[in-house]
Amino acid sequence: MAAALSGATMGQLRHWRQERGSGPILRPELNAYPALYSFRDVLALRTFAQLRQDASLQKVRVAVGTLRKLGEAEHLSSYRLLADGDSVVLAEQDHATDLVKRPGQRVIATMADILEPFAPRPGVVVPHLLRPRDHVSVDPDTQGGTPVITGTRVPFDAVAELMEDGVPAERVSDYYPGVTAEAARDAAAFAMYVDSYDPGSRAA
Repeated sequence: MAAALSGATMGQLRHWRQERGSGPILRPELNAYPALYSFRDVLALRTFAQLRQDASLQKVRVAVGTLRKLGEAEHLSSYRLLADGDSVVLAEQDHATDLVKRPGQRVIATMADILEPFAPRPGVVVPHLLRPRDHVSVDPDTQGGTPVITGTRVPFDAVAELMEDGVPAERVSDYYPGVTAEAARDAAAFAMYVDSYDPGSRAA
C-alpha cells in the first residue's frame, strides 16, 4: 500500500530504509516487522519518488543529510523538498533553501504539490494521495489512513474482496449499505492498481 500510494517501487522502499553511510533515507515511523509505514511516512516517500524523477539517489541522500546538519529534526513529511535543476531544495513559505549544490543558501525554486498525481516511471501514474479514485479516499484520521470508500469507514479492500468472491457491484450494498455500485467498482480498480505493485500481498 505504501508503494502504491507513494509511487516508490518495492525495491526502493527496501533500499531507502537500509543503513547506508549517513543512515537510511527513511526509517518507518512505526516500529514493526515487516515494515509498516505511517501516513506521514507515505507523504515523505511520495516526495522522494517525485524527487527521483529528476534527481539522483545520491543527491536525495545529500539533501536529507543537509537537512539534519541544519538542525531540522522533524519528520521528513514536514518538509517540502523539490528537485530544482541539478539540485534539491527545501521549499518554505516565502523562499527556498539549496540542500545540495550550495547547502544553506536561499534560492528561487518552482513549487510543486506533493499530493497531485504524477508519473514516476513510464506506464505508472500515481493517483492523488487523498483521493486515489473518485469514490476512494485516504484520511489519516479514518481507519488509520487505510483507503476507504468516500463518506464511509469501509476499507476499500473489504469491498474489493467481495467482488473478487463473485459479488456483483450492484449487490455490495447488501453487505455495506453505504457503498454504491460505482464506489464498489472504484474499490476494485484501486485494488488492481495496488496489487500491480506486489501481486502477492495487498498489505505490503
